[in-house]
Amino acid sequence: MSSISPTAKPSDHRIQPDISYQPDEAKWKARTVRRLSEDPDLVKLPLPADFPPKVDSPLVWEGKDWKNESQWVYALSAEELKEIDDAVKHFNSTGLHTGLVSPATFPLPTLGPTLRTLSEELHNGRGFFVLRTIPIEAYSRSDIVLLYAGISSHIAPLRGLQDANGGVLSHIKDLSATFTPEKIGGPAYTTDKQVFHTDQGSDIVSLFALETAKEGGVSRISSSWRVYNELAETRPDLVRTLAEPWDVDEFGKTPEGYTSRPLLYHHQSRIIIQYARRYFTGFQGLPRSPGIPPITEAQAEALDALHFLASRFSLGLNFQKGDIQFINNLSIFHARDAFRDDETQQRHLLRLWLRDPALGWDIPRELKPLWERTFDVQPEEQTFALEPVIRDAVKGRKVDGKN
Repeated sequence: MSSISPTAKPSDHRIQPDISYQPDEAKWKARTVRRLSEDPDLVKLPLPADFPPKVDSPLVWEGKDWKNESQWVYALSAEELKEIDDAVKHFNSTGLHTGLVSPATFPLPTLGPTLRTLSEELHNGRGFFVLRTIPIEAYSRSDIVLLYAGISSHIAPLRGLQDANGGVLSHIKDLSATFTPEKIGGPAYTTDKQVFHTDQGSDIVSLFALETAKEGGVSRISSSWRVYNELAETRPDLVRTLAEPWDVDEFGKTPEGYTSRPLLYHHQSRIIIQYARRYFTGFQGLPRSPGIPPITEAQAEALDALHFLASRFSLGLNFQKGDIQFINNLSIFHARDAFRDDETQQRHLLRLWLRDPALGWDIPRELKPLWERTFDVQPEEQTFALEPVIRDAVKGRKVDGKN
């Protein structure tokens, strides 16, 4: 039975490199110069066994390749919006638990086949699209949640756990006016820039914009396959580093404190990167846990390379109120610019983690326990928070002070 192996190492006297959650380009460039001057042959190292020198796929793209948002935005027609509204009314008439929303219980006879085509695009095409636009004001919060889950079930029918007590829906919103920094362990609940990353344990990440920021907060995506090609050509040593086991901070959620797994995989002819920077640097109320071996200088450079290359090749999405964004979390990085809210306009997104058994990619052995944990929830056990809360996984360690 596969598992993510707990790491138990003897005392490690290395020192954590000078690296924080917010990437510093000057430090990245200086580290690169220093490491290559110390060992010029790094760039001559071979790629790991079975890793290709280049991948060629519609999933390989740069932001400059996209000329018009009509290439990735599907604009819902009046007839399709009426069909969605009818599906909301139909599901409510059944009296079923929201966790039972599915293509069968949320019928979209015309739009449904189109959404299946878009799901194919997610899995085997460019890896992203946006639905535009749901009339937010026309629905109660509970119906908005129902509508979101219902539409998404036609894209990928399995919803993944994001929180305790069966929580499959998250709210992405600045909560720093309510919670002190010590209580917040993830940037999703701040106005801070969120660096390029993937979410943990999910095929598809979906975001639904209930409201946009007053200023900033641009949603950015980037092809991790394009980043891989760049690294394979110019820095094969960093590909090797990413494909080796890393000590991943579990922030006290497991008895061992951390687990070990690669960040980069070549599996069934596909490149898969699964990483988030905060697991190696900490963030606010969840600093890096004591007792975990520090990352290496090579790993620090690799983390920065992923972010800055992703930024170079990225696409900024014009995410509007009522839009629903879907991305392939196995091949696309996502990030967010810092933003500013005011009393009249506050950025607020809903998020779902999804998997489609029919189109979903096979998951590498080392990652399967994450997927098993994420999708280990029955429909009747699913809960859908109607108001923003900090997910249990990113609550700060301190419990004193302001709630």
